[in-house]
Amino acid sequence: MITVLAVGAAAGGAYYVLHTRGTPGETATRYLQAWQRGDLAAMRAELAAPAQGFDQAYASLGKALGVTSTSVSLSGVREGDGSATAAYKAVQRLATGGEWSYDGSLRLVVKDRRWKVDWSPAAVHPDLTAQTKLALKTTWPERARITDADGERIDDGDDGGSVQQLVGWLDKATDKDVKQLGVPYEKGDPVGRAGLQATFQKRLAGRPTTTVELVGGGGKRVKKLGELEGAEGEDVRTTLDLSVQRAAVEAVRGLDKPASLVAIRPGTGEILAVVNNRGGFNRALDGNYPPGSTFKAVTALGLLAEGMSAGQQVSCPKYVTVGGLKIRNSEHAEYGSLSLSDAFAHSCNTTFAPLAAQRLGAAKLLATAEMVGFNQPLNIGVPATKASLPKAQSDAELAAESFGQARITSSPLVMASVAAAIASGTWHPPTLVPSIKQKAEPVELPSEATEALRSMMSAVVTKGTAKKAGLPSGTRGKTGTAEYGTGEKLDSHAWFIGYRGEVAFAVVVEGGGGGGAVAAPIAATFLKALP
Repeated sequence: MITVLAVGAAAGGAYYVLHTRGTPGETATRYLQAWQRGDLAAMRAELAAPAQGFDQAYASLGKALGVTSTSVSLSGVREGDGSATAAYKAVQRLATGGEWSYDGSLRLVVKDRRWKVDWSPAAVHPDLTAQTKLALKTTWPERARITDADGERIDDGDDGGSVQQLVGWLDKATDKDVKQLGVPYEKGDPVGRAGLQATFQKRLAGRPTTTVELVGGGGKRVKKLGELEGAEGEDVRTTLDLSVQRAAVEAVRGLDKPASLVAIRPGTGEILAVVNNRGGFNRALDGNYPPGSTFKAVTALGLLAEGMSAGQQVSCPKYVTVGGLKIRNSEHAEYGSLSLSDAFAHSCNTTFAPLAAQRLGAAKLLATAEMVGFNQPLNIGVPATKASLPKAQSDAELAAESFGQARITSSPLVMASVAAAIASGTWHPPTLVPSIKQKAEPVELPSEATEALRSMMSAVVTKGTAKKAGLPSGTRGKTGTAEYGTGEKLDSHAWFIGYRGEVAFAVVVEGGGGGGAVAAPIAATFLKALP
């Protein structure tokens, strides 16, 4: 609110009091209120004459100083013969944070029997002249750290390429960066490029100490006008466990094909390790692979929830046709009559495809998949592609979906979260930075079905497709051999998902072949290397 101190006119000013419309205080009040609103047109209407540099002087408050709002209060008016001085207090709120306040004044004169502002740059700030301008000088604090779950620094380049893919790196700000980030950033300032460094740029950088300066020609400092204290940046703590990360690195090191491994804590969804054995594309988070028979864990969960039991007798013929689609097992195997658990352990496509069509249908399979992370948004602090499962449009497509083919795609991150959900009984959205609010809510799985599925995943390791992988006792999992491409003979990605103790995981080897022969031994190496 603008207040005016009424000051009596001296005897010599009686003529102006009697014959001049309004008072200098009223003019000053209108002018300062317009300044506070940012209404340059209304301010110009109060001027005694057009003023060169008027618009630029006020525009520079926003452009050069990053002023976001202005508060001005009239603190007094001193009137003389045909002129007056209106004192004010200005408070400029800056985008850098904090307020810069100072005392200034307006000179007023009578023109055409009205009080008008006799403007000069000093009306903006008492030290400002036509030869000087306002500028900011910023001094950034030391950048905060990105850490693992225990507070150990991971942004110093010492923890391997996969960690650096997550962390990102520092670069010099470009014009585009400055435009995006705004004041107080200047070209050449350190900014995060990719990864967590970019996502949490402002949090890590903190707020610089800001000095408002009066500068002359060539940008030379003339006078310090004010200083706003900065703030230290805040560390970004991730959920990574470096002991788990290092075990994962060793497990995929030396492979001659691209491979990825993601590990998750089952009870929370916290990401413990993210590893790619090759740089560039982050396959672990952004890979779009058909999950192959690892998806049978989802189909089995749906069947068990619909009332089937692990010991129920089913059949596993060499071939079966569903909706016109002829389906076979890997290596054209057949097992005849066996339990649902054994069909799962031997990864019988010819068992699960007809069961999905007969007992689940497209809607129930879709609903089951969405319970464990498919089609759910991911918000982990770095780019990550969500797993996609379209609702099957035919029995043939549903049959293919039942063993992870058709149009289903997923990343190792999401398949690790599937394994974690089975381990804990609740699907938790994968989390890399605990301070980020998740877009998806946890989902509790049907308990009896989940318990039965755990025993079926144990059978995969003890007598099924992963029997020869050397997995340590207590491991539960599911192999996958996911075909891709076109033609009569298709290549395949090798998958293995599972859990042991407090670690759930997913392994994929691009073009690796069989999940039991290739991916499961990698998981064994990983699990044996854990502390």
